[in-house]
Amino acid sequence: MMRTTKMVLTAILTVVCCTQAAAQGERNIGNAKFTVKIDYVVPVTNVNMMNGPKLLNDNSVEFTVKAPEAQKVQVDIGGTKYDMKKDERDMWTVTTKPQVPGFHYYSLIIDGVSVADPASQSFYGCSRWSSAIEIPEAGMDDFEVQRVAHGEVRTVYYYSKVDEAWRPLMIYTPANYHAVKADLPVVYIQHGGGEDHRGWMEQGRTAQIMDNLIAKGKARPMVIVSSNSNVRSRNGGFGGGYSWEGMQAFRKELLENIIPFVEKNYKVRKDRKGRAMCGLSMGGGQSFYIGLRDPEVFANVGVFSTGMFGGIQGASNFDLEKEVPGILTDTHTFNKNFDVFFMTCGEQDPRIEYTRNIVKQMRNKSVNVRFNSYPGDHEWQVWRKSLHEFVQYLFK
Repeated sequence: MMRTTKMVLTAILTVVCCTQAAAQGERNIGNAKFTVKIDYVVPVTNVNMMNGPKLLNDNSVEFTVKAPEAQKVQVDIGGTKYDMKKDERDMWTVTTKPQVPGFHYYSLIIDGVSVADPASQSFYGCSRWSSAIEIPEAGMDDFEVQRVAHGEVRTVYYYSKVDEAWRPLMIYTPANYHAVKADLPVVYIQHGGGEDHRGWMEQGRTAQIMDNLIAKGKARPMVIVSSNSNVRSRNGGFGGGYSWEGMQAFRKELLENIIPFVEKNYKVRKDRKGRAMCGLSMGGGQSFYIGLRDPEVFANVGVFSTGMFGGIQGASNFDLEKEVPGILTDTHTFNKNFDVFFMTCGEQDPRIEYTRNIVKQMRNKSVNVRFNSYPGDHEWQVWRKSLHEFVQYLFK
C-alpha cells in the first residue's frame, strides 16, 4: 500500500510542479501526511509537461536526454556548451548555471551533431528550427496570456510580384476587430536575420503584449503585420544588407505588394500618420532606411538593436547624413515628418555603444529621437520590451 501511495504522490507532485516553483507544504493521501518541496517548474516551451527541461528556482536549467548509444552528449544554450553525464539508465543529465530571464534557443549535440530537443517546442531562428526555453521575468506579466479580451493572429497569403510567388503574412487584429467601424492604425513589424514572419508572433509574443496593453488602455487598438522580409527578386538582389541599395528588394515588396494587400483586405488606415514600421536587428535596419527615407508612407519608426552603426562585422564609419539625407542638415523638416522615432538596444549587446553614439550625434543636432536600453544581449526579451514601449507611444 505504501508503494502505491508513493507512486500516486509522485504523479501529483509532477502535475503541481508544472505551475508552482519553490513551494513547500503538506499533502494528505489517505491517512498519510507528507511534507513536500517543489523546487522547479516546467517551462511553457516544453512539449510535454511530464517530460523535458526543468527550470530550477535559481533559474538554472536541468536537461535530461535518453541516448543509450551516444558516446558524448552536450547542451548548447546561448552559445555555452555543457557536457552531460550518463547514468546507469542511459539518461544523460546536466544542470546549467543560472540563466537570465527571457527566451533562449538551445540545441543538443549528440556525438558532434547539433539537433533539436524532442522534448521542446521548435521555433524558427538562427536560420534553423531550434529548441527553446522560456524563463519568466518578474514584473513582465504583459508578456503572458491574461484574463483580458484576446485578439487574433492569422496567417494569410499574398502574391508577390517581386518574388513571383505566394508569400505568407502573420497579422494580429485586436479584440472586437470585426465590430470596429473605423479603420485602425497599422504597424508593419520586421524580423531579424535568420528568422521569418513567425518570429514576432511566436517568439516575440506580440499578441500577448498587445492584448494586455490595449486592455489596460496603454495602447490604441491597432493591426500588426509581420512579413517575411527574406525576399529574392527575380531581377537580382536580396532583401537584406545594411545599405540603401540592399534594402530595395524588400522596400519594393513592402510598398508595392504588402501594404496594398493589407489595405485592400483589412480595416486599416491608409494615411502616413496611421502607419508605423519597426523591426529588430536586420529588421531594425530595414525600418531605419525604409521608414526614415519614406516619410510620405510612415510617420512612426522603431529601430531595435540594429548593427548597422557598429558592433558587427562589416559595420563601420556610418555616415548618418548620407544614409538619411536631411536628418542633420534639415532637422526641422525631419522632425516634422515623424510623430514617433524610437530606438533601443540591449545593454549587453555589442551594438550598444555604437547605438548610443549615433543617438548622441542625432540629439546634438536636435533630432527628436527617443531612446531606451534594457538588460540583455541580442535577444527576444529586449525586443519584447522594445515593442511593449514603442506601441504605447503610437497614434496618440
